Amino acid sequence: MSSVAGKFWAGKLIGALIGFVSGGPFGLLVGAFAGHLFDQALSKVLLGQAAVASGSAGRAQIQQVFFRATFRVMGRLAKADGRVSEQEIDAASHIMNQMGLSGPQRQAAINFFTEGKNPQLNLASDLSMLRNLFTQRTELAQMFMEIQLSVAYADGKLSVEERKLFDKLCRDLGISVFQFEWIHGRIQAAMNSGSRGYSSGYQGRPGQQNSGSAVQLKNAYAVLGVKADASDDELKKAYRKLMSQHHPDKLIAKGLPEEMMKLAKEKTQEIQTAYDLVRKARK
Repeated sequence: MSSVAGKFWAGKLIGALIGFVSGGPFGLLVGAFAGHLFDQALSKVLLGQAAVASGSAGRAQIQQVFFRATFRVMGRLAKADGRVSEQEIDAASHIMNQMGLSGPQRQAAINFFTEGKNPQLNLASDLSMLRNLFTQRTELAQMFMEIQLSVAYADGKLSVEERKLFDKLCRDLGISVFQFEWIHGRIQAAMNSGSRGYSSGYQGRPGQQNSGSAVQLKNAYAVLGVKADASDDELKKAYRKLMSQHHPDKLIAKGLPEEMMKLAKEKTQEIQTAYDLVRKARK
C-alpha cells in the first residue's frame, strides 16, 4: 500500500506551497504534513474503489466460467451413453426454468449444452479453469457435482459410461473419491425420497415415494450425509455445515451465477426438510 500511496503527491505539494506562503519554512513543513495526510486518505478511497471494481470483474468472470462449464458438461454427460434421453433433456430444461433463463441467456445455455454433446469439443480448458476456481471455492465444486448428478439420474440410473465420465471429471477437477461418493450418496437419497432435486425427469423409483416412514427416514439421513446412529450434536453439526455450504448469498459471493440462486435455495429447502424429519423421528 505504501509504495502505491507514494504515487499520490499533489496534496503534499499544494499543502507545502500554501504553508510556505502563509507561514514560511515552518508553515511549509506543517502544510506538507497536512498534504501527506490528504494524499493517504485519497489513496485509500481510490484504491478501495479499484479493489471493488476488480473484485466485481473477477466474480463476473468466475460466473461466466461456471455457467458455461455447467451446461457443456451437462451435455457431455447426457450424451455419454450414446443418446440423449427425453428425461435428460427435460431435466436440463427444468434447470433452465428454475434459473429463470429466457431470451439470449437461455439460448446461450442451450448452445453450451449442444456443444457439450459434441465429442469433438475438448473440455480441457473449461475443466482446468473450474479446477482453479474450486481450489479456493469448495462449495462451488459441491454445487457443480450436485447439478450434474441430478441430471445424470434424470432417467433413473447412472450408466456405466456416465460413471466413467464422472470418475474422469473428478480427476480433472481435483475432487477426491471420498468427496464425490459423499455427494453421490446424498443425491441418490434425495432422488429416492421423491425430491425433484435440480431435475424434473426423475421422481424416485416406483413405490419408494410412499414406501413408508422407515425408507423416508433412511433417505433423510443420507441427504444430511450422516448415519442413523449419529449423535444429536453430530446431526446438528452436519445440518449446519450443509446449510452454510448451500447458502445462496455465500455461493453468489464465491462466484455462483446469480441465475442459479434458486437452485441453491431449493437445495437448502431439501436439507431443511430432511433435518426436520430426522428431528421429529428422534423425539
